[in-house]
Amino acid sequence: MISVKNISKKFGKLQVLKDFNLEFRLGNSYALMGPNGSGKTTLIKTILGMVMPDEGEIFVKNQPIKGSHSYRQYIGYMPQIGRYPSNMKIGQLFSMMKDMRPEIKDYDLELVEAFELDQMKDKAMGTLSGGTRQKVSATLAFLFSPDILILDEPTAGLDPIAVEILKAKIKRERAAGKLILITSHIMSDLEELTNQAVYIFDGEVYFNDTIESLKELTGEVRFSPAIAKLMQWTLKKKVTKREMSHVETT
Repeated sequence: MISVKNISKKFGKLQVLKDFNLEFRLGNSYALMGPNGSGKTTLIKTILGMVMPDEGEIFVKNQPIKGSHSYRQYIGYMPQIGRYPSNMKIGQLFSMMKDMRPEIKDYDLELVEAFELDQMKDKAMGTLSGGTRQKVSATLAFLFSPDILILDEPTAGLDPIAVEILKAKIKRERAAGKLILITSHIMSDLEELTNQAVYIFDGEVYFNDTIESLKELTGEVRFSPAIAKLMQWTLKKKVTKREMSHVETT
C-alpha cells in the first residue's frame, strides 16, 4: 500500500533520513519508534507530502506521490497536536471538511457519537480542552473511512474512557484490513494496537519485523523491555544495521 524507496533528506547539514526503504501493507498496524530526532516525524511528513525528499520516491497504491495530491484521499491523519481556527465551531469544522470532499456522501460518524461531539457542535475550538481537541482530531482522521490511518500519539491527553473508545476503534479498523501507522511513547498502547514494529535510529531502519520477532530477538517477554534493549543496542552501536538486517532474514 505504501512503498518508501531510497528516501534521503537533509535539513542543512543534518542528514535526517538516509537511503530509507520501507514497505507498509494493508491489514497491518505498524509501531513507528525511535529516539527523538531519529527521523520518525520527517518520514510521516514525507508520506503526507509536507516534506519533499532530496532523493528517492514514495508510492501509494503503486502510484508515485510526487506532484500528486489525489493519493491523500486514501489517508486519514491524526496529528499529535491539532491546530484549528480558535473561533471556528466544532460543527463548522466538520461541515468545512465534508465540503472539501464532496464526492463522499457516507461518513464514519462512530467517534462523533462515542465522544458525544454532536452535543457540543456549537462550541468554538478555542474554548476546548486539549483532550476534546484530541477527540476532534481522532474523529476527523476516521471521518472519510480511509484505507490508511496515520496516528501520531493518538491517546495523548485523552481521559481513560476516551482512550478505550479510540483503542477499540483502531482495532476494528485493523481487523477490517486497513493500514495503520502509529507513533507513541506509550509502549503498552503500541503492544496492544500494533503487530509490526519499525525502529528508526539516526535516520535509518534498524528493525522492521513483527513484535513477536522483536521479543524473540531481545529475549524479552514484554514489549517495553524489548524496545528498551533495542534502544540500548543501537545507542551503544552493539548491533549494526547490517547485523540487524541479517537477524530479520534468518
